Order: sequence, then C-alpha cells, then structure tokens
Amino acid sequence: MVTVPIYDMLILPGLVFHFKDEVCQTLGMSGMKTGEEIIFLIMKEDKKPQDMTADDIFPIGVSGVVESVDNDGDIKIRMLHRVSLEEIDVSDGKVEVTAAVREDIDDMDEEEQNMHLSMLKDELLKYAQQYPWGMLARGYILHWKSIAEIFASTAPYLMLTQEERYRIIAEDSVRERMLLMEQSVYELIDMTRAGQDAEAQQKEKNEKIYRESALKKQIEILQEQLNEMHPESVTDIQKFEEKISQSGMNETARKEAEKVLHRMKQEGEQGHEYAMLYDYLDFVTGLSWKKEEMEEVDLEQAEEILDRDHYGMKKVKQRIIQQMAVMALNKKQSGSILLFAGAPGTGKTSIGQGIAEALGRKYVRVSLGGRA
Repeated sequence: MVTVPIYDMLILPGLVFHFKDEVCQTLGMSGMKTGEEIIFLIMKEDKKPQDMTADDIFPIGVSGVVESVDNDGDIKIRMLHRVSLEEIDVSDGKVEVTAAVREDIDDMDEEEQNMHLSMLKDELLKYAQQYPWGMLARGYILHWKSIAEIFASTAPYLMLTQEERYRIIAEDSVRERMLLMEQSVYELIDMTRAGQDAEAQQKEKNEKIYRESALKKQIEILQEQLNEMHPESVTDIQKFEEKISQSGMNETARKEAEKVLHRMKQEGEQGHEYAMLYDYLDFVTGLSWKKEEMEEVDLEQAEEILDRDHYGMKKVKQRIIQQMAVMALNKKQSGSILLFAGAPGTGKTSIGQGIAEALGRKYVRVSLGGRA
C-alpha cells in the first residue's frame, strides 16, 4: 500500500480522480500499477517530506485503488473509504501507517440526497446561463451525479482553509457532510453574484460621473460662447468662477474662495455683505498664485547697486549680500524677513528698493499702520 501526503487538495470517497504524470511525480505516485492500493494522508501544513513528523498529519485519511494507468503515465484512482490512522511512522521522508476503514453514519436517504442535488444543480444552471460559457458549463452540470462531485469540481474556486477541507472529510454524518459541501457551493455562488453586483454598481457610478463631467464641460463651452456674444450679460458670479478656476490657487485657497463665492450667490446683489464679498474675491483672484521660477542672483551686480545708491551703511549692505548668497545656494527667494529700523530719512525705503532691483523683482510698499 502506498501512502501519499497531500496539502491544499480535496480528496473525497466515492469519486474518481485523474492525475497527470507530472502531478504523480510531484506526489511520489510514479510507477503505480492497476489495482494498487493507496492512502492519501492530509497534511496540517505544507511541509517537505524530510521535515514531516507524525503530528503534521491529520488522523483521518482517504483510501483508494488505481483503476488504470495510460501510456503517458496518467493514472485514474477511485477513492473508496475514509480511514482512521491508528499508527503513523515517519522516517526519512517516508510515511507508513496502520489504518482501518471509518464507517459513515448513514442518516440521509437517497431520495433526500437527490432532492438536494437537483436544487443545487438548478441554482448552478441559473447562475451559468448569464455567461457566454453557460452552454458549455450546462453539460458538465447536468453530468454531475452527486453533491460530492459538484463540491470536488468547484473546490479550486472555494475559499476554504485546510482545516475546513479536513472537517468535511472527518465528518461521520452523511447528512452533515453533504450540508457542509452544499453550503460551500452556495456561498461561492452568492459571493460571485455579490462581486458582480458591486462591479455593476461601480460601473454605473463611474458612467454617471463621466456623463456629469461631460455635460458640465459642454455647459462651460456653451456659456463661454454666450459670454463672448453678450459680454454685457456676464454676471459677477460667472466672472469670479472663471477667475478662480484660472488663478492657479492652491487647494486651501481655492476652497476658501469657493466658499466666499457661494456666500455671494446666496447674498444676492441687494445683500448688505455683497460688496464686501465682491471686494474680497476681486482681491484674492487678482493675486499671483502661480509659483515663480527661481532667478539667478548676481551678487556682484547686487553689491554694485547697493553701493551706487547708498553711501556707507556697510553692515546693512553686508547683511543683505549674505542673505542673497544664502538664497542663491538654496535656490529659493523666500522664507526670510529682514527688519530695518530707524528714524525717517535714514534710508529704509531706498534700501528696500535697492534689494528689489538687485533681485529683479517688483518693489511694493505696504503700510501696516502704527503710531508715532
């Protein structure tokens, strides 16, 4: 008698299994002859033969007999009984066992089994008919003669753990074993349908989003054409919507501008806050939000400009040149503030103008207020 440890495979008594020659070689079944007996041992974990111990094997296996061997080395094995493994000896990767047939508890008559089989096949036929391959599958489904055969055929698609597979084999009750197999197949059908429903809903949602986006784009194009034909009819809201979209604002600023624009819509032209909201949007959309490219800082030219317009002030000009040198190294013209303090007429404003000219930037004077 040959013993074959298996993992992640489903072997059931009463069924016929076909094994290709390459599978036989992997499982150590090469060279078997017709009529030879075999016991499939169910492994708890996927281990190499040399690493196996007796504790790695479940105490119930399945016996069978080789019915035929063809010229290509493929074999056909008819599974006969579940067997209890009374003794297990593992040595040098080879397993020898003493086994006894494990009797079933026959608590389900043939009529009831056929009723469950018919219902399951009907459900599978309904499921298969929605696919192009449904006619091909129909032949297989009608050919199945037991729930065990259906279960074994669909086993590669069932999300079962090794323990769940073994639980079915270890179940003595014919009724409970059949119900476990039947439930697994029904769960496969329900899970596949749920996946299809979710996929269909996502597709419908995406199509709705694409359609909405296309309609909005068409409306924008039509509105632009109308505005060009009748510029006098363009509302403040439309103008600001266009300005916001073209301003290049960052996400935070854009959300705030859209929030104010929404308030402006609700307020209406006659609202007492309309003018304030208008001024705010006019200001923020008029700012330059697009990032300026870093320009090269010519330190010698900057020094010439500062010396040309300012006599003395050695420490001030030296500090400015140091700051420009840091900016040139960091490739960045922002992030630092220089504070000039002094009485009126000491050159604070003209120094600022000199810095702007040296950097090739526009000079802007903003009064922040204060007191004398």
